[in-house]
Amino acid sequence: MLKGIPKILSPELLKVLCEMGHGDELVLADGNFPSESVGKNAIVVRMDGHGVPELLDAILTVFPLDAYVSAPAGLMAVAAGDTCPTPEIWQRYDEILCAHEPDNHQVEMIERFAFYERAKKAYAIIATGEEAIYANILLKKGVVK
Repeated sequence: MLKGIPKILSPELLKVLCEMGHGDELVLADGNFPSESVGKNAIVVRMDGHGVPELLDAILTVFPLDAYVSAPAGLMAVAAGDTCPTPEIWQRYDEILCAHEPDNHQVEMIERFAFYERAKKAYAIIATGEEAIYANILLKKGVVK
């Protein structure tokens, strides 16, 4: 056991986060996201039974966001024609990002299929059990200063 590390961060996930370098991208995927097929060329870490907000909060305790890009985080935008309201979970993400990165928490909206294409190039995808729709978030790793 280690002190100061959130218990939700498994040894496998910590290893992956540590391996990542500046500019590498990480996807926290909801339960509907095709993690295994999109992540054929990435490391897929299964975190079934956990939601994205709790993982995002824990990850950001050890994972710096990239300060050299206009938006170090990205959300999968609601698909054109989809009548669902703005996902409530996005507000929770904003709160978590602001708490951990008060000066660097800008978020870009990424069209659904463009999000899949970016996710295919991600270093890792964390497959969660998150049930909220459009709950996928992409993070670009920064440097520890």
